[in-house]
Amino acid sequence: MKLRELVFINAFVVAISLAFINYYFQRDWYYFVLAFGVALVICYAVFYYLIERYVYSKIKLIYKLIHNLKLGKDLKDALGEYVSNDPINDVEQEVTEWARDKKIEIEALKNQEQFRREFLANISHEFKTPLFAIQGYIEALQEDAMDDQDLARSFLHKASRNIDRLTLLVKDLDVISKLESGEAPINFEKFEITHLIRDVIEQMEHKAKSHKIDLIFKDKYDSSFWVNADRDKICQVLVNLIDNGIKYGTENGFVAIKIFELHDQILLEVTDNGLGIEEKHLPRLFERFFRTEQSRSRQIGGSGLGLAIVKHILEAHQQTITVRSTEGVGTTFAFTLEKVMPNIITV
Repeated sequence: MKLRELVFINAFVVAISLAFINYYFQRDWYYFVLAFGVALVICYAVFYYLIERYVYSKIKLIYKLIHNLKLGKDLKDALGEYVSNDPINDVEQEVTEWARDKKIEIEALKNQEQFRREFLANISHEFKTPLFAIQGYIEALQEDAMDDQDLARSFLHKASRNIDRLTLLVKDLDVISKLESGEAPINFEKFEITHLIRDVIEQMEHKAKSHKIDLIFKDKYDSSFWVNADRDKICQVLVNLIDNGIKYGTENGFVAIKIFELHDQILLEVTDNGLGIEEKHLPRLFERFFRTEQSRSRQIGGSGLGLAIVKHILEAHQQTITVRSTEGVGTTFAFTLEKVMPNIITV
């Protein structure tokens, strides 16, 4: 409702009330109409001045502040312009939208705070475990074990493995930090994805055999599939996903890589027939250090950052990764890459 309409309604109500009071004493319709007309004019003028001067102007100021500050303007800009002819309704809308936005921001901050607490607890656990192990082995060597050369070598070997775990953790944290800050640029190039997959399989073959896992990449993918991406980073994506399938696979199981050609993308799937993941854990699977209780109970190695790195790399390529899994059946990770023709050179 606009200012004039609001003032008129209030003036009309007061004027008709005064006119009826006058009629009650005068008992004359002429004085009723006269009193109504005079009261309506006077009340309209007085109400308009009072509301405009002391109420409406304040509402307009509040509206200007809310509207312009929402647009990111500073205080001088917010006070220096006016963009609405009906600020009362607009203030209601702006305040409603503002309250809704703030509620969303508060929920996001609460989630971020919860994530921060979990992240600190997880990183503390990941560092503390190998550090305490190293400390224990060194103390044992300092006390008695030096006399037993075999035991000393065993302790040194275990300490070395924990140092390797710490090194991997620091390296992966550094990778994620650089990906988030943009310090690790994506160097796009055109390359044949099937050649890269075969190179990665050859690189992972020994580890797969030690876990009694078969790596499957069928001969039907001998045809060329060209993509535009950062070859080294996509190599890391494949290594992390295959390594994940090996670690959580079952004995005499498999990890299979499949390729599907879409309209303007290449879809890659990495599938295992391992433990599988409970549905409730799937939304958090790409969080840093997130591990299911099942994975913790097996004392599986790694930094806990592999899938988080995968997600960051593919997001930097403006591509997506999804996961589907059935507990006790297996897990499939699927991601896309930009498809290019062999005769088109991209920069």
